[in-house]
Amino acid sequence: MSVVDALAEALPADALITDPAILEGAQSDASGTGAVRPVALLRPSSVEQISTALKLCNAHGQAVVPQGGMSGLAGGANPRAGDIALSMARFAGVEEIDPVAETMTVRAGTVLQAAQQAAREAGFALPVDLGARGSCQIGGIIATNAGGVSVIRDGMTRDNLRGLEVVLADGTVLSNLGKVTKNNTGYDLRHLFAGTEGTLGIITRAVFRLRRLVGQQRTALCALDTYEDVIAFLAHARASLPGLAAFEAMWRDHFAFNQEKGGISLFADCPAYAVLIEAETKAAAGEDGFDRMLEAAWEKGLIRDALVAQSETEARRFWSVREGEAMSQGLPGLLSFDVSMPIGDMDAFATRCKETLGQAFPAVHVLAFGHIGDGNLHVCAGFEDGIADSISDRAEAIEETFYDLVRQFGGSISAEHGIGTLKRPWLGYSRSEAELATMRAIKSALDPNGILNPGKVL
Repeated sequence: MSVVDALAEALPADALITDPAILEGAQSDASGTGAVRPVALLRPSSVEQISTALKLCNAHGQAVVPQGGMSGLAGGANPRAGDIALSMARFAGVEEIDPVAETMTVRAGTVLQAAQQAAREAGFALPVDLGARGSCQIGGIIATNAGGVSVIRDGMTRDNLRGLEVVLADGTVLSNLGKVTKNNTGYDLRHLFAGTEGTLGIITRAVFRLRRLVGQQRTALCALDTYEDVIAFLAHARASLPGLAAFEAMWRDHFAFNQEKGGISLFADCPAYAVLIEAETKAAAGEDGFDRMLEAAWEKGLIRDALVAQSETEARRFWSVREGEAMSQGLPGLLSFDVSMPIGDMDAFATRCKETLGQAFPAVHVLAFGHIGDGNLHVCAGFEDGIADSISDRAEAIEETFYDLVRQFGGSISAEHGIGTLKRPWLGYSRSEAELATMRAIKSALDPNGILNPGKVL
């Protein structure tokens, strides 16, 4: 009996899909690099169904590719020929919010925005936020240890986990959905599975810590002249705002390009650096430390102009420039890099990128922005329409040049999007042979038949 027949016999009819039209939607994550459809799509609605499916696949040596909201950019959810995909979309929902322990127990298929809304309705904030909040799922967020815009205050995803439930390759269910902060009882399996991109187990449930809502969100966009001013402004904001959540810097080229292509005019003179700052404050506008912080920064000469959002719509307008919503249309086939390095080196790295890539690839646009507070830099490279040769013809050479610079600066080739398949060739630029050998040993111990997301990460 084939593995698909065995799965059809063991699972409810709606838990296994073989319709080619539906399978096409499981071909690629948001990177658009997936080339083949899976042979089948598992859509379990319970942990028991996931366990049964993995037990059968493991016995048949059948590769399984876990999929969440498909918002990843590293090819981590892309199936190979002959693979079976496993979607967590039907195993969704917030199971409990404990206001005393200040925790949320949530299923892996839950869309982040839905979990955030449930937390807000209970008077809390879920301390994980990403631009893809409307599509990414809890399981995928944990599997990639996603960062996002509030890491400066709340940490990475793994920093907010209290408990985790995972199904191993052989169908074994590891369930430790504890709510306690202190649990010093041997190996910490939460952190083992966070960031492993479905290569060690399928995440099914999680317990997150919650943060109480204490005020309103304030947002400002500031113009600065030097990177030294950016660093000094960061120190000033950290000292002045206990609720500092985001400190996002845009280099001139990024800010100018996205203002122009997005039809947005914010500063009359494009600044060398634009900083988007966001904090949670307790008092009304004009009465809290946010305005005083900006005034003090101006008096110290750290900023030369500032726009303070007066509404959520205006704040989103600021964020639209930072998120580069106009880049994908203005630079077809855009290459997007997500790296991290010491905060003090970010400007030198961005400058070297622009110079090195510009010399090697004339007419290339190199646009940089980043989460300065946590050392995460995003660099985008692309060509406008009408320039000879497509970006795909030069992508590998651009990547090699870029990641070699990351290695020279001692940075990480991936800050928050994982490795998948697209960054796998460069993993050795950030990890030693001893580290890679240890990763392979862990993979072999937990997935000896290599059925879980094979070819990803390692």
